[in-house]
Amino acid sequence: MFELLDVSKRVARDDHISNVTLALEPGSLNVLLGPTLAGKTTLMRLMAGLDKPTAGDIRVNGKSVVGVSVRDRNVAMVYQQFINYPGLTVYENIASPMRLAKVKGAALDKKVRQAARLLKLEPYLDRTPLNLSGGQQQRTAIARALVKGAELVLLDEPLANLDYKLREELRVELPRLFAETGAVLVYATTEPQEALLLGGRTATLFEGRVTQFGDTISVYNQPHNLATAQSFSDPPFNLADITVAANELVFNGALLGTLNDLNFHVAEGSYTAAVRPHHLSLVPTNLHSIKLSSVVRTSEITGSETFIHVNVADNRWVVLTHGVHQVRPDDNIDIYLNPRSLFLFDSRGALAHAPQAKS
Repeated sequence: MFELLDVSKRVARDDHISNVTLALEPGSLNVLLGPTLAGKTTLMRLMAGLDKPTAGDIRVNGKSVVGVSVRDRNVAMVYQQFINYPGLTVYENIASPMRLAKVKGAALDKKVRQAARLLKLEPYLDRTPLNLSGGQQQRTAIARALVKGAELVLLDEPLANLDYKLREELRVELPRLFAETGAVLVYATTEPQEALLLGGRTATLFEGRVTQFGDTISVYNQPHNLATAQSFSDPPFNLADITVAANELVFNGALLGTLNDLNFHVAEGSYTAAVRPHHLSLVPTNLHSIKLSSVVRTSEITGSETFIHVNVADNRWVVLTHGVHQVRPDDNIDIYLNPRSLFLFDSRGALAHAPQAKS
């Protein structure tokens, strides 16, 4: 068991990590999800022993490891910016942690070649890192972490420099391989989609705080607060002020529906409504769809999808729709919202209502 107990890290007058408590099981996959500067790398450095917490405790199997040198911990860490030994071949880079552990001969060779095969490095085993592409160097660093057999494996956006096909393959393979070793795997990413693809458990970070930790799908479908919801949506949630009064939901003077019809159980008052971009559409999708007037700001066509940036009343929203849709700035278009897809957050930012269906 790997535990962080009320861990904080303060640098000068700035809180980089604040009161983080996590319990990570052996063989588990744990995703750290948050935007750039949310604190993911800082938290990983604390876990690895590269930095010491200002407050709190870090324990492995009930024993504090605060102050224990990283060299004396069984930890492997891979950064987005790969780190390899420039004077060693790929083979020796991968073998280096096993040589330190006194693994020799056929056992060492077998593990090196297994890792090289998985990471598609077999043709490059005799090369030095300077004769590799960036993606090949990153794969070398991952292979070295794989063979180390560490109890704690920290992967800080490790697949960012790889091509799409290999990235997808490794998202499937790496969690399984590290789980087989019984390691605690911690994987940092800025991408909500990557967290969903990896599965496991996800901790969302915002401004150095863990806002929620739990089963990845549960965190996605039931964000406890607005900070978690925003961390777990790309593009970000569309937000708007909603009033609940006399059993009705009202947005910008328009009736969205009654609490009874929509199966909402919230008190009267003001709320922040949030809807994911893919839950907006250019045509009605069901009997509950509400038409809203909007003005196009810009659009992005990816080929299979179109992101349409619009103004709805005083709110800037994004509509994510399948296919190619050509619209121009300042076009007036109607978009459709299903109120049943709305999340509501109260004045403190706490979740007041989440859709019943999968979101």
